[in-house]
Amino acid sequence: MKQYLNLLQDVLEHGEVRQDRTGTGTLSKFGMQARYDLRQGFPVVTTKKVFFKAIVHEILWFISGDTNIKYLVDNGVNIWNEWPYANYQKSDSFKGETLEEFIEKIKSDATFALRYGDLGPVYGKQWRNFNGIDQFNKLLSQLKNNPNSRRHIVSAWNPVEVEDMLLPPCHSLFQLYVSEEGFLDLQLYQRSGDLFLGIPFNIASYALLLELIAKECDLKPRYFIHTIGDAHIYLNHVEQVKLQLSREPKPLSKINIKNKSIYEIKFEDIVLENYQSWPGIKGKVAV
Repeated sequence: MKQYLNLLQDVLEHGEVRQDRTGTGTLSKFGMQARYDLRQGFPVVTTKKVFFKAIVHEILWFISGDTNIKYLVDNGVNIWNEWPYANYQKSDSFKGETLEEFIEKIKSDATFALRYGDLGPVYGKQWRNFNGIDQFNKLLSQLKNNPNSRRHIVSAWNPVEVEDMLLPPCHSLFQLYVSEEGFLDLQLYQRSGDLFLGIPFNIASYALLLELIAKECDLKPRYFIHTIGDAHIYLNHVEQVKLQLSREPKPLSKINIKNKSIYEIKFEDIVLENYQSWPGIKGKVAV
């Protein structure tokens, strides 16, 4: 995962100090790219421990078209909690509950979860229903029946609905490419990337998506190409980034996925083998 560390080093050394909507401030550089060859191993960051369970559940959540955090929190995944909680705090129903109390209500009260656990028409909704179009299903059909097309694209950025999303999509669009040798590549365009907290998830998430689509379409996963618009390190993550850069990467792991339809695959059907990492490093998410 030297590619990821190179991104961190570049922004740390050459990023400009910028203010942002969260009020935290960042070091930022525009227009960065990294390429990961999945034939060399599955790209999960090793210089800190990554919560792979969350990555699997999130990508299955996207594929299902779900936009409510209840599925995630019921499965012990809390990466999306802050945004619906911040939205709930603005409502007339808010009674001073802590984030933890809010999540317990999401788990135990289906009516409450339906009303306050939804993120709006974010990723999964756009993948499966972009103004009435199931982009994801259409993508799979195109890959199987017209592999040489240059239109294998799924967009999560829908200007019609973006204002209704609690967080407009950071990973905005992805495109796939089928080589003559039967390899499948995926390029992601990410408009905004939190290099310390978010990007390790995004790398593994879209690499997993590439693996899942390749298996579904009987192709061989090859390159994940990650293009980032505003690549940034929050100023309150600088010391964590320096610690990570001091660590030597460990060997990459392998991914094992059961041979099932992409719409039938469950969490237990995806296994990360031989994952070795340094200990986790904590950092506060900017909301």
